[in-house]
This record gives sequence, C-alpha cells and structure tokens, in this order.
Amino acid sequence: MSSSRQTILDRVRRNQPAALPLPEVPGFDRPLAAPFEAFSAALARMGGTVIDPPSEGSLTLHIRKRFPTARVICSATPEVHGTRDASLVGNPAELEDVDVGVVRAAFGVAETGSVWLSEREFIVNALGFLSQHLVVLLDPAAIVPDLHHAYRQRGFFEARYAVLMTGPSATADIEGVLIRGAQGIRSFTVIPVTAPAGPQAAHHAA
Repeated sequence: MSSSRQTILDRVRRNQPAALPLPEVPGFDRPLAAPFEAFSAALARMGGTVIDPPSEGSLTLHIRKRFPTARVICSATPEVHGTRDASLVGNPAELEDVDVGVVRAAFGVAETGSVWLSEREFIVNALGFLSQHLVVLLDPAAIVPDLHHAYRQRGFFEARYAVLMTGPSATADIEGVLIRGAQGIRSFTVIPVTAPAGPQAAHHAA
C-alpha cells in the first residue's frame, strides 16, 4: 500500500505539463567606447577608488606608499609581495589582523563597477572580508559590459565560491546615513594592471 506522500507525487508526475525548451536569453549587447572609464565611474559611485599603476618601481612599493601605516599586507597574487603570503594561511582566522589584502580579479563589470573573485583568486575567501582594506589588480582588457555578460563567464560554472564585489562594505540603516566600512572592508582600491602571461592569465581571460 502506497503512502499519501507517494500518492501525491504520482499524481503530480502524471499531470505535469509537456516539457518545453528553455527560451533563449538575448545578449543585451550594447557597445561601450571606453569600458574601463565606465567601470571606474560606476565603482566611484559605490565608494570604490581607482588609482594609477606605478609609472616606475614595483607594485609592492606602490601599495605600501598608499597604505603607509599598514603592518600586515597579505597578498594572494605573486605580483605583490606582502608581509604574509595567502597561500601559507591554514586557518581563515589567521587573517583577522590583516590591514591590506591584495588580490587579482578575474574580470570587471562596467555596468556596476564590480570585480569577480572566486576561491582561486582569494586563496582564502576570508581575505576579501577580514582585511581592513582591499586592493584589487584588474586587467583593463578584462572588462565585460554588464551583468548579462558577466553571468556567461566560464568562472561561474567552475568555481565553488564566487562573488561580485563593488566597493567597500556599507550600510544606510543608521538614522538614514550612509556608513562605509561598517561590516567589512573599509576601502576598496582597484589598480589597472595588465594580467601576466601564463596559466593564471588564461583563467582570467575565460
């Protein structure tokens, strides 16, 4: 004798509508004459900052000058040598004292000023949220026009964890006043730097 549950499920299966193919989602293509400029403007509206890369010298020194009082700089990219290597962090709690976190984003979104990061870029996901300040290296050529194009990127289908980050954390529920850096990173800085050649670059170009 079948249970009531099984009886209900059987009836649902017998009365399902015929399967139909999923509709095609349009690309919503809109040409952008200057993708990075559009990205920078959108990021600024969300409280983020774009700074120029160093004209000479290293990125590491450039970031140290930007944050002169930082004691712990944790880098998740070989392009910047911090005081702590994210690949050597065994426990996310070890990042609680990080002043500046440094990562390279896979791509940016011009429409929203967002950057896409996964567990591969962060190495330790908590780096993007326990750091006081986050510095993101972004290849200006790796910018998609909008979220429609962003969600078609291969990374969304391969990553176990992914996030689109747009500016520092913020809240506006305290007496209607916008407060930045309330729950997470206090500042969000993007540096346009061409991605290095190699396997990492191939992943970023997906």
